Amino acid sequence: MSAALALADFVAGRTAGADGFVRADVDAGTWTALAEGCAAGAHDLVSLWADGDTMHLALSDSGRGLQAIASLATEAGRYPSVAARHRPALRLERAMRDLYGVQPEGLPDARPWLDHGRWPDRRSEARYEFLPVEGEGLHQIPVGPVHAGIIEPGHFRFTANGETVVRLEQRLGYVHKGVEGLMAGTEVEPAARIVGRISGDSTVAYAWAFARAIEAALGWTPPPRAVLLRAVMAELERLSHHINDVGAICNDASVITIFARCTLQREDLLAVARACFGHRLMMDCVVPGGVAVDLSAEGVGRIRNLLVRFEQTRAEMLRVYDSLPSLQDRTVTTGVAASELVRQYAAGGFVGRASGRAVDMRKNFAYAPYDGVDFRLPTRTAGDVDARLMVRMEEITESLAILSQLLGRLAPGEIRSERPVGPAGEGAALVEAFRGDVFLSVRVRDDGRLRHVHARDASWFQWPLLEAAIEGNIVADFPICNKSFNCSYSGHDL
Repeated sequence: MSAALALADFVAGRTAGADGFVRADVDAGTWTALAEGCAAGAHDLVSLWADGDTMHLALSDSGRGLQAIASLATEAGRYPSVAARHRPALRLERAMRDLYGVQPEGLPDARPWLDHGRWPDRRSEARYEFLPVEGEGLHQIPVGPVHAGIIEPGHFRFTANGETVVRLEQRLGYVHKGVEGLMAGTEVEPAARIVGRISGDSTVAYAWAFARAIEAALGWTPPPRAVLLRAVMAELERLSHHINDVGAICNDASVITIFARCTLQREDLLAVARACFGHRLMMDCVVPGGVAVDLSAEGVGRIRNLLVRFEQTRAEMLRVYDSLPSLQDRTVTTGVAASELVRQYAAGGFVGRASGRAVDMRKNFAYAPYDGVDFRLPTRTAGDVDARLMVRMEEITESLAILSQLLGRLAPGEIRSERPVGPAGEGAALVEAFRGDVFLSVRVRDDGRLRHVHARDASWFQWPLLEAAIEGNIVADFPICNKSFNCSYSGHDL
């Protein structure tokens, strides 16, 4: 077994690129030592992906502000499994094996992940084997992939003793879209549209991550006004989903008055976004080099008025929530995400912060304009549904304050710069979406087209935590626990 190698030691003496990532080719021994470093808690796994005959491992140390990408040339498609040392890499390695045929040696779970045996030239009728279950009085409850609500498909296999869940196993991949294959060889502009549709509820965050990665790869600098407008859109997106999910959590606890109020407030925000940026979700508004649409003085006024209404709704929702012991009985101590697992999986967003992991890309790896914005990072330690809800309520307050600062700093100027003429390159970016960090890496060919794009949603590291959080709870509490995580199916299934 290789000794653990800390990221701080790995990057020592190496220079970071324009995107802040140190890049280095490594041998199998260093690759394994970095994986051991993840397992030892010396640094965090950001993502893992295949690009041709090379495997890439993105790592970060949020405490020291360090980021790196280690690249390993495979031997006939084989390489040492990271998951064999650090379990959070398991689903990523299974997915890369399905997509590209690379073989992680020592992979702890050899089952397919995204491949459901229906892909052209790879059709298989082999039955997917869920993990075996043994024990007296246990029974299984299959749920999905088709659900009662209008949501994306995913299968959940519960093993229960009476009403108590003793194991949950997920099977995802039903909305695999082949996004990496779709973008290979394409121009930057159409690829940006694809990226914005990887997970529609985080379209601004994905588009921003892609833009930053492309800009780093090509030496492309967006105008200051465009950078501010990107953050305005991102905070509106964050507000939209935080308030919507607070209402949905309460709805699962049968408090439909809060649900209705939150739904109306979200609709208010979406209408303002449509009036200001031409699209309710602000899709295709963030583009490489800047933004596609400007914000008028009237639009600034609309958003400022929205902030007042939003704060009134937030205060009222908090008052009602605090006055309903029956609601808190459903949320307090329900679905606890253990802090040890949260640290191991480097879980981002409100899931991580509700379990004491105070990490946010806007602070730990601050990018413009957040490097000049004053805001607080709300955290809790209980890790239950209540903690995740309360973190989101406090993040609403912070986003309202951030938006007020951003609007006050808007100055007249260009909203998009011309694409520079220069050599091809590669770039990567981490952007804080409403549910956590989005990572995106690009490699651009000499002709200006994309050679490879890899995107990793926060859900890759949050879905496994949901499996653990529901253990010991009753089956009836799964909907409220699931909604408090609100992981993305589409963002995960690539």
